[in-house]
Amino acid sequence: MVNPFDWIVLKSRYIVKDKWISIRSDTCQMPNGTIVDPYYVLEYPTWVNVVALTKNQEVILVKQYRHGLRKTILELPSGAVEAEDVLPVKAAKRELLEESGYTSNHFIETGILSPNPANHNNLTHCFLATDVEHVADLKLDATEQIDVVLLPLQKVIEDIDQGIFLQTLHISSLFFALKKLGKVQFS
Repeated sequence: MVNPFDWIVLKSRYIVKDKWISIRSDTCQMPNGTIVDPYYVLEYPTWVNVVALTKNQEVILVKQYRHGLRKTILELPSGAVEAEDVLPVKAAKRELLEESGYTSNHFIETGILSPNPANHNNLTHCFLATDVEHVADLKLDATEQIDVVLLPLQKVIEDIDQGIFLQTLHISSLFFALKKLGKVQFS
């Protein structure tokens, strides 16, 4: 079904196209006839974020350097869905295990987000993993250097407004998980 607000793509060309990002330049026509040229779209793979809780109600976090900010920050275990993952939950399990050494048989998808619908084409799937246990060593990519940090869930909740997380998709994932856990309610 066509929405009367939809733009028509008249032509597209790639400025950059590689494994991690593709930048597309579109020429579009708005419903009122206005031509928008260029309109840049960032094409990313689907992402996953995992709020992982131990049996002791500790949140598994990863501390790593993020070059865009030029800072080392705390984040949730997360990453891209790869071809072999088949489903986002498979990617969530893989990323949690690789980045933290923890796993669980209890994963639930808590929400789906668009990082930036204005110019990103991908979605982020948010998961809550409960009763996670440490079962393996980290299996990091060549560009990853990670310290695993366990924080009590209550401390994470108390420190949210202190800037414990800077990554907005991770904050959103945490709120989805807190809602699922009954720790926060929206009316």
